[in-house]
Amino acid sequence: MKINFLKDISMKIMPESHIQNFKQKFRKKIYLNFWTLKLILFVSIFILPVPSFAVDITSVNVKLQNSEIHVSASVNPDPKLIGDTKEGLSKEFVFYIDLFRIWHIWPDEFVSGKKIVKILKSDPIKREYVAVSIEGNIQLEKRFKDSESMFNWAMNITDMKLTNIKGLEAGSYFVRITLESHIRKLPPVIGYLLFFVPEKEFSIHKDSQTFSIPLRGTTK
Repeated sequence: MKINFLKDISMKIMPESHIQNFKQKFRKKIYLNFWTLKLILFVSIFILPVPSFAVDITSVNVKLQNSEIHVSASVNPDPKLIGDTKEGLSKEFVFYIDLFRIWHIWPDEFVSGKKIVKILKSDPIKREYVAVSIEGNIQLEKRFKDSESMFNWAMNITDMKLTNIKGLEAGSYFVRITLESHIRKLPPVIGYLLFFVPEKEFSIHKDSQTFSIPLRGTTK
């Protein structure tokens, strides 16, 4: 009698038809979630592979001029990077220009550095090529006739002032150039679900030759 009483109460609270509808919706939700997960895995494996690029920092040159460290660097871009841009894919490159002091016993000491972000955009239909360079609060935008000239401008650092040597201790130093290519941003939901996909296409670095900072009062 007690069991029948509870059954009668449950039927009054939720009729049998509602229970069946609830079960069907629950099964459908599980089914959709299963196929959503399969779709995400398919996208991550086949549509969003992490490409391999043969990018090389060909030179890093440092010179001391007017009590300042000036840095120049050149990067040889992979043809696929240029090809991606021609197809309309945006690229974001981040340069880190870091100064290190050499210690023979301890690890090299980071002294100072700068960060430059360069964003490349193109419209294949309109044949428009735009590059944006961001360094701190300074933003520069340039337009180009083709992707090759845009890459030539973006992949070179020319006579950049890194820091003043007056505040540096005497010793041996070198400059390290690090270049990272960030994968274009995914939609928030997909990006959250594909948390295991790397955010960088590549990351490379190259060190300059060692140079010396003399004692104060001995520079010309």
